[in-house]
Amino acid sequence: MTGSDATPSFRLAYVPGVMPGKWVRVWNERHDVPLILTQVPAGAAAERLLDGDADAGLVRTPVDRTAFGAIPLYTEQTVVLVPKEHLVTAVDEVAPDDLADDIVLHPLDDVLDWESLPGRPALERPATTADAVELVAAGIGVLVVPLSLARLHHRKDLTHRLLRGAPESSVALIWPEGAKTDQVEDFIGIVRGRTVNSTRGRQQPSARGESTGADRGGARRKPVPGKSSGGAKRTGRSGSGAPKGTRRGKPRRRS
Repeated sequence: MTGSDATPSFRLAYVPGVMPGKWVRVWNERHDVPLILTQVPAGAAAERLLDGDADAGLVRTPVDRTAFGAIPLYTEQTVVLVPKEHLVTAVDEVAPDDLADDIVLHPLDDVLDWESLPGRPALERPATTADAVELVAAGIGVLVVPLSLARLHHRKDLTHRLLRGAPESSVALIWPEGAKTDQVEDFIGIVRGRTVNSTRGRQQPSARGESTGADRGGARRKPVPGKSSGGAKRTGRSGSGAPKGTRRGKPRRRS
């Protein structure tokens, strides 16, 4: 798809926990083309994009790089969500071994890539992260999630602590391979922090960051009158070493 085939709106999908607001504001300031936001489940984002329901998406990795172009954006911290009276609230951060005696809930829509889940497994896996949060509030277990999901499901009776040594979740901007429109390119510039005056494909300076004679129109600087082009700075002394302007003694007359 080329830039001329672009739709009259830019459709952006995003998964729960991702906060696209700052980028959307910049888009609206710079473009007349409306940006349409659609939240999609993390596990369904790739399918929605391939089906043509969105032009690009803010999703969690990993991503099938044979089907999508992708730009990594950031990696989130992982936290454990617990009731406020839980023992781990006495410290600022914990390790997976600290949860050995806890039931650690593992929802079906979990976005963390676990090799071995810490703690004790629940009898059943909750269908969603939201369901797991309700179970944590009921005192049935604890939940390990990216920080943004803990904030998304904030409750007054729950809190979270940083979990060291756990898998982390990364977020990327993706688009279907071969369908990189001008609008997608413009949004890439926004998430990368390009200014409104930035130009795609702008010629880069030389590796040393120095301009050439051609860059300056081939003109050479003329020497400034009274200035030497190089060498040691003049001291104002004559070649004999005597100070300039020194008066000599009166010669003696011969008898």
